[in-house]
Parts: sequence; structure tokens; C-alpha cells
Amino acid sequence: MKNFTTAAAKQRFLTLCLLGALLCIATGFALGLLWMGNRYPMLGEPAFQQFTVSYKKIMNDYLNGAEPKNLINGAAEGMVASLEDPYSRYLVEEKGDAYTQSYEGEIYGIGAEIREEEGEYVISGLTKGAPAERGGLLPGDTLIAVDGQKISGKSFQELLGIIRGEEGTDVSLQVQRPNQTELISLTLKREAIPIHSVTAELLEEGIAHVTISRFAEKTAEEFEGALKELQTKQPIKGLLLDMRSNPGGLLQPTLQIANTLIPKDKVILDVVYKEERQTITYKSQQEKEWTVPVAVLVNGQSASASEVLAAALKESAGAAVIGEKTYGKGVVQAFRQFKDGSVLSLTEAQWKTPGGTWINEVGVSPDYAVELPAYTKLRPLAIGTDMKVGSYGEDVKTLQLMLKELGYKSAEQEGLYDERTAAAVRAFQLAEKLEETGEFNDKTGYKLLERLREKLKREDSQLLKGLELLKK
Repeated sequence: MKNFTTAAAKQRFLTLCLLGALLCIATGFALGLLWMGNRYPMLGEPAFQQFTVSYKKIMNDYLNGAEPKNLINGAAEGMVASLEDPYSRYLVEEKGDAYTQSYEGEIYGIGAEIREEEGEYVISGLTKGAPAERGGLLPGDTLIAVDGQKISGKSFQELLGIIRGEEGTDVSLQVQRPNQTELISLTLKREAIPIHSVTAELLEEGIAHVTISRFAEKTAEEFEGALKELQTKQPIKGLLLDMRSNPGGLLQPTLQIANTLIPKDKVILDVVYKEERQTITYKSQQEKEWTVPVAVLVNGQSASASEVLAAALKESAGAAVIGEKTYGKGVVQAFRQFKDGSVLSLTEAQWKTPGGTWINEVGVSPDYAVELPAYTKLRPLAIGTDMKVGSYGEDVKTLQLMLKELGYKSAEQEGLYDERTAAAVRAFQLAEKLEETGEFNDKTGYKLLERLREKLKREDSQLLKGLELLKK
């Protein structure tokens, strides 16, 4: 314990202690401000004061009340939107979850494909071995209720939100089966349903036609599995890699496929970050030499990762690229998911081809420019479009062109739904065993698209060009 000889000494000591305490407090406060400024740089922005004032004003005085979480998420959405970058976005909670799940190899549901038809939701297909097929659901069944909720008037996304859920949970359905008066009740257990991004078939003379619809987590595994399965049937003599209308996706599975097809140590792409402070060059890590010739199919909707692979195969593996100039998305996004499921997807880099070409807003040019038949460019008729005698406009014109391509003459006056158009529709409906109304509806529209897709399989000029080149 300290002993003081005089009252003045004691006073000086207390004064020094007080000054020391104040100095410590001031130093701590200054360090705290510095830490806060480094951790939250927006606090130093003059405009942040406006944000704070606005937030308090809304919370205190807005007539209908507000949720703090919604205000903060709205601010984050607006902040990213202000970048005016079509590829950067902030997705709140469920939207963020849906975004990340779209790249995963599976979803949790019942394994049923659903389409909207005349305002109703109809089962159009079933995943083999999935709960829907095992439980007795059939194509053509119309959904009436899910878990006791009537689905009439619900949007397609709302319906998916009800049907999907946690693995192992039950979902009850009420369906109307064609030609049956009583509703059928089913209870199914949700399971992991695989999402396939690769399909494959063996064409003439040992040509493997492999289609990649997008690049998701398991795309490279699916690609490898598809090749092995085809090779068990007969040796592959050529690979026709179809990436038409592939919007891209994850870079990692793209690189894995490139490692299979591109010679070892050849460049796949260069990724260049902000202000060129970092450049990452990806080279092929091929373990086994690929000796089969490759041709690539692309179109104007082939984007991002599909352009990476197309350009790498063209410039580093000598593959022929066939079709149309690609979309031209030469930038790279990284995404971060937060605890509540929200996602920030932000453009952080751009990439160039092995030959050093920037493709953003430019695209990859094909070696062989080949267009598809004109009917493939017809715009689709929207669900719920109804047409009959007296209707007119672009939808009628599109319908008449579709009918014409399938051999049904329908137009005396282009764009006018006249008696001749109605007669053509009735003839098509008769051939397809549909109700012969002479009026256009969803069922007729689905059948038209189905027949046009079959026609394209026979007349796919881009695929035929690829076959021709690989056979040589």
C-alpha cells in the first residue's frame, strides 16, 4: 500500500491517475474507431450518414411498419444493382438457396416433371425409381392439392416450393386421373433426386454424341461415366460434344473435362483479376492421352464455361467448332453464401482463351458456321395462349408457320386465324388424338413442339456437319 507524506503529494498522485485513465480511454476509443473503420469501411463514407438516418426514420415513422432484416437485405440488393453488372447479384434467403442448389447434383423431392396446361398442373414425366414412380403417380395425372393446399391459382415456383422439402419428410398429393371421377390420394416420402447435366448416345460409325446442358458439381463425373458406358457398346471413333444453349456454370467440372480431352500442359484458359494484380493460368493435367477426334457444337446461347471449353478445345486440342458464334460471357463470378442462405454473386475476374483472346461481349467464332432450319428460331407460344377464328397477330403467324412445317397448310392471310387455319388445327388434333376443337390451346401447343423437336432430330444441320467432319 502506498503511503503519502503530504496532502499535496496525494493530490498529485490522484491527478496523474485520472489523467492516465483518461489517456487510456481516449487511446482505446481511437483504436476502436480505427478497428471499426478497417472492419466496416462504409462507416467512413459521408453517404453512410444518409443511410443511417433513412433507416431510423423508416423504423420509427413508416406508417405500415418495417422489418429490419428486410431493410438491410433491400439495401444489399440495391448496392449490388447499382453496379449495373448483369452478372453480379444479391439473392435473399430462399433465392440464395435456390441459386446454390441449382449447381448441386441433386434436389430433394419426389422425382416428377410437371407442366402447366390450361391453368392446371399435369405430370409430364417421372424419374425412374424415384418416389413418384414407386408410389403410383402416372404421366397425365393432374395435381389438385399438395399437403391439403389447393394448388389452383398458384405459380409454378410456389408449387415447387410446396412439393420440395427436407429429405425423408412426407408429402401428400391429391390427383385427378384421366377418365376417373374420384380423386386419388398418395403419400410419398421425399428423397434426393439426381439432376443430370449430361446425356449421351452412340451415332453411326462409332460417333459418340455427348450433350452437356450445364456445368454443375457432378458434370465431370457424369461425362466420364457416359463415355465409359458408350465404350462398353463399341469403341468410340469420334466425339461430338454438344454444348448448344449451355449457359455455363462451375469452372471446376469444366477444367476436369478439359483435363480429359486436352493434351497435358496445354493451356485451358487464363483468369485475370482486378487491375491485373493476379493472373491464374490453368493448364491441362491430362493423365491418359485422348486420341479420338473431337468436334464441338455451339450456338448463340452457349455461354461462360461452355465457351471456356469450346475455345480451349479449338485452340489447344485442334477440335473443330461448328454452329454459330457463342454468347460472349468472358467474366468470372465468385459467390459467397451467408448463414441465412442469402448469396452474394460478384464479378471478380475476366478470362481469355489459350491464344490470348478476350471473349467478353465478343464470343467464340465457329470454324464452320452452320445455321439450323428457320423453324427453330420461331418464338415459343406462351402457356395459356388461346387462339380461335378471328384471332390475329404474331402468335397466329407463329402457329401457322409451325403447322406449315409439319405439312398442314393453314394461312390464306398470314397472321389471321381464319377458317383455313382452324381446319389445319383440327386436322393436327385429329392426327394426334386430341379433342378436335379447331382452337389452339396448351395441349395442342405441347404436341406441336414435340413434333417439331422430332423433325429437328432428322434435320439438325449442325449435328450432321459434325458427323461429316468426324467421319473424315
